[in-house]
Amino acid sequence: MKRLTTAALLGALALPVAAEEFTFAVTTDPQTMDPHAVNSAPVLGFLNNVYEGLVRRGKDMTIEPALATSWETIGDGAGWRFKLREGVTFHDGSEFNADDVIFSYQRASDENSDTRSWFAPVSEVVKVDDYTVDVMTTAPNPIFPDSIANWMIMDSGWAEANDTALPDKEAGNYATLNANGTGAFRVTAREPGLRTVLEPFEGWWGETEHNLTRAELVPIQNPATALAALLSGDVDFINPVPIQDVARLQGNPDVKVIQGIEARVIMLGFDQQEGASETGQGGTDVFGDVRVREAVAKAVNVPAILQTIMRGNAEVASQLVSPAMRGYSAANADPYAYDPEGAKALLAEAGAEGAEVSFKCSNNRYLNDESVCQAITAMLTQVGLNVTLDAMPVQNYWPELRADNFDMYLLGWSPGTFDAEHPVRFLASTPNEEKKLGSWNFGGYSNARVDELLPLIQSEIDEPTRQAMLDEVAGILQDEVAYVPLYVQPLVWGARSNIELTQRPDNFFLLRWVTVN
Repeated sequence: MKRLTTAALLGALALPVAAEEFTFAVTTDPQTMDPHAVNSAPVLGFLNNVYEGLVRRGKDMTIEPALATSWETIGDGAGWRFKLREGVTFHDGSEFNADDVIFSYQRASDENSDTRSWFAPVSEVVKVDDYTVDVMTTAPNPIFPDSIANWMIMDSGWAEANDTALPDKEAGNYATLNANGTGAFRVTAREPGLRTVLEPFEGWWGETEHNLTRAELVPIQNPATALAALLSGDVDFINPVPIQDVARLQGNPDVKVIQGIEARVIMLGFDQQEGASETGQGGTDVFGDVRVREAVAKAVNVPAILQTIMRGNAEVASQLVSPAMRGYSAANADPYAYDPEGAKALLAEAGAEGAEVSFKCSNNRYLNDESVCQAITAMLTQVGLNVTLDAMPVQNYWPELRADNFDMYLLGWSPGTFDAEHPVRFLASTPNEEKKLGSWNFGGYSNARVDELLPLIQSEIDEPTRQAMLDEVAGILQDEVAYVPLYVQPLVWGARSNIELTQRPDNFFLLRWVTVN
């Protein structure tokens, strides 16, 4: 949205890359400003503009230095040594040093933190001096730097002074509405659900590539409303563009569509815990039976969903990661085949015909999520399940899943490490608070062999040996229908024609690469 004065406009004409204001709209407002409270893409993607980690991902998703200038392994795989960047300050002017790294490790790995699974392989973090820290791991961990690209560093003094030394994702605290990072932008106003204002941090250590003087995030839940705002010029950018409007937008000279494939796999999950119906965890036990889960896999016509709802803008998925991820199993590339008669036979064999099933679904988290869930509900009904769909905004959705109030649910997962180990740790490991594993395994899937293989995968350096173990895990998950992978979600962004930006497959929108021409 342009708010230039005449003088500023004349300046812009004389200097093509002049300073500008910018407004961007998304369907999901970040749930919190606390980088350790909620491990979700809307939160982490937004806060990557405000906070920084030891490392970060570049435009091509490779790992590059951020608050650490270099890193190296210690001894024979005992851990990693990070040399910290000197002269960095937080937005309030406080100096960054090793104490903030130690504090942020303790905070982000605490049981109150949603990010604690990132630190499952870590035994301790040791301060060597003010600008050197050692991260000790329980076993050699060759991908550890990749695994902490979204671990953001907080100022220990600021957090303690504001009584927010630990995250609180349920009740919230000072860090829920306020932020104090080292990133390129600082939060100057936060009104949840209405707007969040950012301004460039003049003291940032990095090289400025943008020309923004102010940016404002406005959540617009209805994609059609967001599209209208883009066309009228009320906003400069929207994510996503409604799939059905892509062709129309491509013919409009005032706007442009930026399309790509996200690293996110959309899937179905199930309550597989024994005695689920007796403990309030949904309404039925049927999904503890692999035959019923397989029946769902056979009943869902994914190609039809992609053709009618996604308009050909997505790819069928066969496992928890896309083919673009490291560790993808080519040996398990075949998706479940659509076979409604086979689904009926399996339900009959399992004695689950006519079972009452609750299906939880978000309606503003993933592209066309509610429409996809409606289609799946109809398909499952056709094979003999009585499905009750309950679609809701994402701010209500995660608490429902964490409270086990479901039989079946929709989930999208994008591996922060861009490696197949990531969903094994979060989605397929037996939930274990002490080991910080399975924190997003809402349905309680458990397999002893998968649990046994995970630490071996994390520590294996030889690629063929590691891939063989990942292949075995992918095969187990498919055989047991731990989840039903549906498709790899597309990226469809819209912007005014004068906007230059960078689209990454993690769907993070970074203001430091935005230019208003």
